[in-house]
Amino acid sequence: MSDDQDKQAKSNIKVTRRCLLTGGVGVATGTAATLVAGLGAEGAAAGPLDRPWATELGDPVGTNPYGHPSSFEKTVIRRPTPTEYSPKGYVPPMNESSWTGTPLQDLRGIITPNGLFYERSHGGYADMDPANHKVVIHGLVDRNLELSMEDLRRFPTVTTFRFLECSGNSDLIWGKATYGGQETSPYLTAQDIHGLLSCAEWTGVRLSDLLREAGADTVRAKWLIVEGADSGALARSLPMARALDDCILAFAQNGEMLRPEQGYPVRLLVPGCEGNLNIKWVQRIEVTDQPLFATFETGLYTDLQKSGKAWISSLVMEAKSIITFPSGGQSLPEKGFYQVRGIAWSGRGRISHVDVSLDGGRNWTQAQLTEPVMSKCLTEFTMPWRWDGSETLIMSRATDETGYTQPFVQQIVEARGKFSEYHNNGIQTWRVESNGEVYNAQG
Repeated sequence: MSDDQDKQAKSNIKVTRRCLLTGGVGVATGTAATLVAGLGAEGAAAGPLDRPWATELGDPVGTNPYGHPSSFEKTVIRRPTPTEYSPKGYVPPMNESSWTGTPLQDLRGIITPNGLFYERSHGGYADMDPANHKVVIHGLVDRNLELSMEDLRRFPTVTTFRFLECSGNSDLIWGKATYGGQETSPYLTAQDIHGLLSCAEWTGVRLSDLLREAGADTVRAKWLIVEGADSGALARSLPMARALDDCILAFAQNGEMLRPEQGYPVRLLVPGCEGNLNIKWVQRIEVTDQPLFATFETGLYTDLQKSGKAWISSLVMEAKSIITFPSGGQSLPEKGFYQVRGIAWSGRGRISHVDVSLDGGRNWTQAQLTEPVMSKCLTEFTMPWRWDGSETLIMSRATDETGYTQPFVQQIVEARGKFSEYHNNGIQTWRVESNGEVYNAQG
């Protein structure tokens, strides 16, 4: 082929961006026609180049020194549990002693952005100056330690992916709620019911290293009392055996320093255990042979049993899962193929498998786990589903590496009685109606 023929051949296949987008090239028109089919005349006529963002310069770099989500995602925010949705009509006594939930149904993957990580405070939170904050370790130790944040960060650091869940998470699953004479339970979303759950990458110092540095008497001492610097000086008892395992004093979350509402400048992380043990704004750790059996501590978080007795302490959050799509408040626009999505977790280790039922629990199909599958961390699962337009009761159940399988809510009631509201890991049921709308079917 001569040089002239070669140039002519190249000019014949040269395609401009505008020509391709408008379907002006013969080889592309079939695909383009397929893509725009069903958009309508107006949608087909208004190509991407007619949009403002394709014809005008955008905001300059540096406009937002700290990035934030698109304005089109402004509804994806933390929200307090709606008062009218509470089956007991419970209203927190004050906003400073309350919570907001993570919008689980709007997230993808296993990591919760810092700005959406659930909040739980007992006396509000402050933006504490790290230069004036110290962590004291005392009690049954060879020497008392008084550590500044600079001292703390000089210890070897570790990074780990772990979930955090409030022991009261999912308590709205227990009963029907009414507001203004109308039942509100069906309108609960995944955020409303299960939003006191989040997952992050944590960076900090091993608690065991600090106890070793203080010369803690791990033979006589069976407990730690960990206290926060918040207005309520919230304190919890932590078994020594647990403290020496994988606990850390964390100062960073998802690559940045903790947010104030997450305990800045330092918090305790007790992987796999109920959220209230994970003391924020840690200021004091006492090594002792006695737990802190204060009425407030045990009265708020004990689990009543069917016999009328109670578990004094229930540390571990058992295997659990929820489907986030389709879930309450969402809608399927038409019949056809969808991907069921959800998350599973266990305070005892890795998730082994998750089963999904499309008929209210009579038959189960094993879902696909999305890598990575990590210990005491959220695990995403998916399952293909072709919806035929019929009413569907959809649910999931998780099994962890110890062989423990998530129970039905009815099984929890049978075992503990109907007043056991904490540590609820019962199976969540959603109802997909024939018009595609999805409602909470639990309660």
